[in-house]
Amino acid sequence: MTLHKILKYLALVIGVLALILLARILISGGDAIEASADVQSSMLDPYMYVAYLVLAAIIILVAIFVIVGLFRGNIKNTLISIGTFAVIVIIAYMLTDGNEVIMKDGEALSASGSHWVGAGLVTFYILAAVAVGAMIVSGVRKLIK
Repeated sequence: MTLHKILKYLALVIGVLALILLARILISGGDAIEASADVQSSMLDPYMYVAYLVLAAIIILVAIFVIVGLFRGNIKNTLISIGTFAVIVIIAYMLTDGNEVIMKDGEALSASGSHWVGAGLVTFYILAAVAVGAMIVSGVRKLIK
């Protein structure tokens, strides 16, 4: 039995189990779940465990296939890509500044936390601009040909 068939049957079993649990939640109704903590735990906990199981399986499979792909493919290109991403994050961190911010709930976000949030946003903007630029260049090249 190939890995594809095993994963297909596993996905089918998990999907059917999730549908059964979802049907239990829908049949009991939202008011009953909101009214009682016991009903919440008995109805929602199994559904959450299925979600946790699926998330863990996805993370494990992605990690395995990424590691296998690294050793099968060109590790030099992978390291160049990781290095480029690290340089973009460093540039974004240097472009931002951190100030302590009081949030809506009254708690304070530290200057360091604010700095990293700003760096994450600037990193996203840089990567989005690169992606849009790559699509424009690709479109122009297709038009020229």
